[in-house]
Amino acid sequence: MQEAGVNLVSLAIFAWSRIQPDRDSWDFDWLDRIISMLYEGGVRVNLATATASPPPWLSHAHPEMLPVLADGTRLWHGARQHYCPSSPVYRVAAGRLVEAIAERYGHHPALAMWHVGNEFGCHVPACYCDVSAQGFRAWLKERYGSIDDLNRAWGTDFWSQRYSDWEEIIPPRRTPTWPNPSQQLDYMRFSSDALLECYELEHKVLSRLTPDIPVTTNFMSFFKPLDYWKWAKNEDVVSNDSYPDPSDPESSMKAAMAGDLMRSLGGGRPWILMEQTTNRVNWREVNAPKPPGLMRLWSYQALARGADGVMFFQWRQSRAGAEKFHSAMVPHGPVASSPAWHEVVRLGKEFRGLDVVGDTRAHAEVTILFDWESWWALELPSKPSSAVRQIDQIEALYRPLYDANVMVDFAHPAADLSRYRLVLAPSLYLVTDEATANIEAFVAAGGVVLMTFFSGIVDDRDHIRLGGYPKPFQDLLGLRVVDFHPLSSGQDVAVHFADGFLARGSLWSENIEVNDAEVVATFASGDLAERPAITTRQHEGGSAFYMGTCPDGIATARVLQLACSRAGITPAAETPQGVEAVRRGGKGKSILFLLNHRDVAVEVPINEPGTSLIDGSDVHRGLLRLEARGVAVIREGW
Repeated sequence: MQEAGVNLVSLAIFAWSRIQPDRDSWDFDWLDRIISMLYEGGVRVNLATATASPPPWLSHAHPEMLPVLADGTRLWHGARQHYCPSSPVYRVAAGRLVEAIAERYGHHPALAMWHVGNEFGCHVPACYCDVSAQGFRAWLKERYGSIDDLNRAWGTDFWSQRYSDWEEIIPPRRTPTWPNPSQQLDYMRFSSDALLECYELEHKVLSRLTPDIPVTTNFMSFFKPLDYWKWAKNEDVVSNDSYPDPSDPESSMKAAMAGDLMRSLGGGRPWILMEQTTNRVNWREVNAPKPPGLMRLWSYQALARGADGVMFFQWRQSRAGAEKFHSAMVPHGPVASSPAWHEVVRLGKEFRGLDVVGDTRAHAEVTILFDWESWWALELPSKPSSAVRQIDQIEALYRPLYDANVMVDFAHPAADLSRYRLVLAPSLYLVTDEATANIEAFVAAGGVVLMTFFSGIVDDRDHIRLGGYPKPFQDLLGLRVVDFHPLSSGQDVAVHFADGFLARGSLWSENIEVNDAEVVATFASGDLAERPAITTRQHEGGSAFYMGTCPDGIATARVLQLACSRAGITPAAETPQGVEAVRRGGKGKSILFLLNHRDVAVEVPINEPGTSLIDGSDVHRGLLRLEARGVAVIREGW
């Protein structure tokens, strides 16, 4: 570990059955020894509460704590995360374990941070058992107060679903056809909250016994089941597990997007890349290895986008178990013949000289509005098109900005937007009155908004906002959508820009009636020929763009360039295709990260001289050579 530059280890994540062999026995001797060895070697500990996988003795004695699927199937022990989040049996046992661990190690000098659970909801995002049903009813009573208000919120007169007593309400279990969508949306909210309660139960114990030790749990990038906006408020440090597919040509973009989300969840604070792999994972159908340099490149990418720590799963490659083919820092074979090991050692040596980066932050003037509740509602069944997926629409707008080296934050639609110049709202299907007013105020204050199709359609109960689409934004956009014209798979439509540029739109089109908006592009084929496809409306303060289709990548980039120009947005640097440029700054410092995602060397223009933080060499104006998957970290103008 000293050779690799390791200074922090996540420990005991799945150790419940070792720590507590049975209900009344505890075994800490082995953990005492490991923690002491690590500390003596200069390595501190991110100590887990070990609650992610209950021991077999607990579920054997209390099978009622095991989770149940929507079709009634009970999941048994033999893997991990086999617990119902609402189970009092599990919660009491977990609390008892956390108390014991915190009391024993809370004042150990090796302890740097607490790691609660592990990847909450990864395998069991929701449970549908009777215990969960009871918890759901309690959650609903608190939310709605009366059965009549719940009936109104769920629209239960439709299909004779009206409830006369709270006990009649159950989770949205397997039904003959689509369950009530408002019920499904509330169950997603409840399920996220139920798991959050498990986290908060442990967090409270740790905060009481060790108030000065930060607490985290590892997120999983854009993980649909959990509303990370709520979760991040309860984390002292945001951390993430990132496993992009090396065989996916867009993996670098997706990893960058995940890093931007983590930075945003923490309000711009430093975050930690808690897990990544040195080489390959074990859980895809084909587990492609990382080519030479890619692990180092992606580690630097996380650092560029706001991380102040980079870790791996795992230290030593497992000999047994379900993840024995998941790569690690120390492989099955000799380290001397392992390219991944040598790359890890190189990375550790380089990171020792980058402490100055910790005094800087990554800043963005563009944000994408992203709401888990809107995501959940958008992808419930029985829509004009089930092909409209939230992350696809986010990526469609993020991708051109990533390629142009424009930094992007993510923000909840009701959050403070005043620090941004440009706000993007991709298919913001569900929107509250608060969020609507927030977006309108942003434009009135001089901001620029770009909104895409199928936004502002329902309220927070998943009820249609009547009066034409999108009702809450008709004045803002200066238009009304008469009807939706979704496009089938493989179907597209011509889109003609006012300056003569011809593009293609796919997935979606709309019959738009313009009020006082300017037409940027029209449909040029099909039933909507000559009708508006992309519009903009100038306000006294700012302006609002609207896209009524999903344009091809080049066309989307053109619209974003127009919006960025109007908002006064400039890129971090001009670089060749495939070279990512990110700037971190603060306290009069500016650090430029250049990341070559190509498998060939490139030359990058340098306009501001500086010093390489990796090797200490001077960086002059002119062209800087970056090797294949190479990295430069330049301290500018110091």
